[in-house]
Amino acid sequence: MQSERLNKYLALQLGVSRREADALISQGRVRINGEVARLGARFQSDDSLTFNNKPLGEATIKQYLAFHKPTGYVCSRRAQGDNPTVYSLLPKNLHTLKPVGRLDKDSSGLLLLTNDGDFAYQMTHPKFHKSKTYQVDLDRDLAPLHQQMISDFGVHLDDGTSKLLLERRSDTNRRQWTVQMSEGRNRQIRRTFASLGYEVAALHRIEFGSYQLGSLASGETLEITP
Repeated sequence: MQSERLNKYLALQLGVSRREADALISQGRVRINGEVARLGARFQSDDSLTFNNKPLGEATIKQYLAFHKPTGYVCSRRAQGDNPTVYSLLPKNLHTLKPVGRLDKDSSGLLLLTNDGDFAYQMTHPKFHKSKTYQVDLDRDLAPLHQQMISDFGVHLDDGTSKLLLERRSDTNRRQWTVQMSEGRNRQIRRTFASLGYEVAALHRIEFGSYQLGSLASGETLEITP
């Protein structure tokens, strides 16, 4: 009878990365046939598995979705004040999926959702350098000097230097930009422009890694292939 790695199975069941699954195993929260599991453990198909003393069911089917997030919604399970959650736009059968990274309430565009922890880890960990592309509208024209600072030298923020690749969306407009980045720090684009005295009026993600928003309508989902 073929055995399976416990951390891989746990990651799929709970929608976490294998590293997070290892942490749960180390905490003694996973049991095989009533015995506390150890790191590196494997199990057979007829073994009984529990997490927090609750049975783990059959392996779930991995799901990967692209979602066009509208502005005004938060990427969390619970609403924040008067701001509804993105899950209020999704059918209940998709509520087990977790966002891959986040878009803040005032941002829109491409949001990936999955129950595959490894996929989420590979898309969001800095070492994989997944590029993200946004359409950004500013409250006023971006000065050429500030464009050079952001693109060539980077801007110092509290959590390190922020360097973004900027491209004008129109030869006659210096408020509308395409911004590309490979990091994923909290509100990094907004903070970068704010440090130079600009306010981001609109932020819309159109690409994440090899995935594109395309013609997906606001509030709609599309199944994708990893």
